[in-house]
Amino acid sequence: MKHRIVHTLQKYVLNPPIKLALAVGLPLPGYALLETRGRKTGRPRRTPVGDGRIGNQFWLVAEHGMRAGYVRNIERDPRVRMKLREGLKYHWHTGTAHLLSDDDPRERQRLLATQQPSTAGNAKAVRLFGTQLLSVRIDLDN
Repeated sequence: MKHRIVHTLQKYVLNPPIKLALAVGLPLPGYALLETRGRKTGRPRRTPVGDGRIGNQFWLVAEHGMRAGYVRNIERDPRVRMKLREGLKYHWHTGTAHLLSDDDPRERQRLLATQQPSTAGNAKAVRLFGTQLLSVRIDLDN
């Protein structure tokens, strides 16, 4: 029940304005845009996520684990694109995603908060609304 309520709230209320702001290039500290390929349609699917870039890696914690649509898309095709903020502008980067079921997602969030303080609010929301946390690492190509 919690998953359904949170998913609906995110899909129709919270994510659309964030996705729109990122699409037009407005600087939103603490956010990035993840693009996966739809597992059924093959069409691009974009999801706002907390900015977890550390060097040439991008870390995120999926709050619904394997139930998250973008996680199931990654499972089918791990090639992704990330729209990441660099200064006041955003740039697209390609990468390969890895689902890390053996990683401790709560500890991962603590580590990310020390590296990326702007993600602390997002991490709190993920812990509060999350149903099955899962760590994801994306190795960026460029």
